[in-house]
Amino acid sequence: MTGAEGASGAGDSAADTLIADFNRAYAELTAPGAPFAWTVQNVRGVPTRVFDSAPHQMRVIWELAGAKGDAEYLVYGSERYSYSDAAARVRSLAHHLRDEHAVDRGDRVAIGMRNYPEWVLSYWAITSLGAAAVALNSWWTGPELEFALADSSPVVAILDGERLERLSQNAGTPALIVTRHEGDLPAGVSRWDDVVDAAGAPARLPEAKIEPDDDIGIFYTSGTTGPPKGAQTTHRGSIHNLLNLAFIRYCGDAARARRLAEQGLASSEDPAPPVTLLPVPLFHVTGCTCVLHPVTATGGRLILMHHWDPAEALRIIEREHVTTFTGVPTMSRELLRHPDWGDTDTSSIRSMGGGGAALQPDLVARIDTSLRHGEPVTGYGLTETTGIATAIGSEFYVAKPESVGPVVPCMEAKVVDDDGTELAAGQQGELLLRGPNVIKGYLNNPEATAEAIVDGWFSYCEISEIYTDGWIHIKDRIKDVVIRGG
Repeated sequence: MTGAEGASGAGDSAADTLIADFNRAYAELTAPGAPFAWTVQNVRGVPTRVFDSAPHQMRVIWELAGAKGDAEYLVYGSERYSYSDAAARVRSLAHHLRDEHAVDRGDRVAIGMRNYPEWVLSYWAITSLGAAAVALNSWWTGPELEFALADSSPVVAILDGERLERLSQNAGTPALIVTRHEGDLPAGVSRWDDVVDAAGAPARLPEAKIEPDDDIGIFYTSGTTGPPKGAQTTHRGSIHNLLNLAFIRYCGDAARARRLAEQGLASSEDPAPPVTLLPVPLFHVTGCTCVLHPVTATGGRLILMHHWDPAEALRIIEREHVTTFTGVPTMSRELLRHPDWGDTDTSSIRSMGGGGAALQPDLVARIDTSLRHGEPVTGYGLTETTGIATAIGSEFYVAKPESVGPVVPCMEAKVVDDDGTELAAGQQGELLLRGPNVIKGYLNNPEATAEAIVDGWFSYCEISEIYTDGWIHIKDRIKDVVIRGG
């Protein structure tokens, strides 16, 4: 049962009517010839649903974004970067990586730092070359960083001063480029400001051949035991996650517009590009594929924080007129409970929520009643699905807050029992997912890959239920994972 295909007909309640409206829009937008139509292709030996309109790689997204000129792109404290500023720095770094380190398609370059602007600039430079960005967890200790560097074998690592200081002098590290570091650097280590020259940047990115199933990122994911595993995300998966995020918004807008039209009312104008506050790490798919990618694709402004601080977040929301807040549920709770909430102008917020864990129904209701013009949203997924597997927002989410919404287009879902037998709607079992978003595998770990992905189906390790209307309810975890709130 996939997405809205499981709809069995609405009941008499207002909530059921809203769900039926959403499912109807879902079916229309994914029908043949529609904006989000899909076909089946062979992807890595598995019949897979892919969007007809999907670009082949993410470099296209960055090249389109880089042409947005003087529109603001990145904000970090008092630092502000326009799209043209960022594009020049990305071109400069990309040429340095190609010319000085021979970085090419299939290589890996690590990024290890806080959510600094340099993280974003490095990411686009690396991935535009066809290389994969290895997202190092900035909370890791020195030995943990060294494990990931040894596991991923990057040609270059781009670090901030804090990460550099955690590494052993005898760690056997790759070539290093370091930013945000006071004082002298070890011999052979390059300083960011000596490498990246925006004023002298070439007019174009280096040429690169990139295929849809090439790695774009290595995101390390950890359970409560065992070493972290490097999940290999692809250009195809990132593109489909980006389109799925857009689809959920379009679907809600289409359902709402039809309902208003039936009442003789007009829907509101399309909003301006988003102003998004990012409190979660870029080294996680929530921060990277679910926030950085869509903000960049829509020409929005991304505001970065040094670390999570609800009081500072409220000051930023008021000062920057933030429209989108995407974090883990505990962050939304901390904002709403903060003593400064009532005295802060939060009227610019249009959406609040995020991922990392499901929003509890009481939090969905509180967001709905606390925002003057905003709405609760959620995207539920994990690293291995390159971001969202389900998503929902606005009045449709409020109507069914115990659900995490429908499975996104091109993703297939089924619930199975302990023997792997598919269960009917309304029965609880393990959730399996298949689609272009599912990772290629775990780097250097074929055993873990074979255990987690069978015939393209990824074992979500969640006890779940697919309702008769096609929406999913997450009940419990089969395996524990670590979720941090800031």
